[in-house]
Amino acid sequence: MTTTHSTANPPVRSTSQISLPATTHSYLMRAAESLSEAVTSTEVTTRYACAHVAALRAAAALLAARARPAVPTRRRPQKNAWVLLAEVAPELAEWAGFFAAGAGKRAAAEAGSTRAVTEREADDLIRDADRFLAVIEQSLGLVPHAPTLPFLPVAPLHAVRRVG
Repeated sequence: MTTTHSTANPPVRSTSQISLPATTHSYLMRAAESLSEAVTSTEVTTRYACAHVAALRAAAALLAARARPAVPTRRRPQKNAWVLLAEVAPELAEWAGFFAAGAGKRAAAEAGSTRAVTEREADDLIRDADRFLAVIEQSLGLVPHAPTLPFLPVAPLHAVRRVG
């Protein structure tokens, strides 16, 4: 049985983190909804795109909680969420780089390109977005959700044979 957040089952707060902004909770709920849509979709491109959006919404949740507006000076170039995440939470820079690298594939998948991603890539991204959501929840002082994806098999390392 898989478990995900739903509007009836919001993320659980720890006692140490009571004052998160409402937007943070909203982004977390929307991330869980996108992840759920990714898991249940039969279209590979939709699965990939929804998983990537779930990760983006999880990042937005952390940014809503931690980011502070910059003091306006001369016009600065806009930064995407992944660049901001790496600046606001340097411990998540690898995650940010990983998801930033998949933005082009997500755009192609959203545009309907059936060659944009493989089924394996969609499965892997769903699994990674699920882990990332749990990392974000934990970094916000929330109890991480139960993993969504026990249905996706992962071969144990000892079962992988070398070729050649």
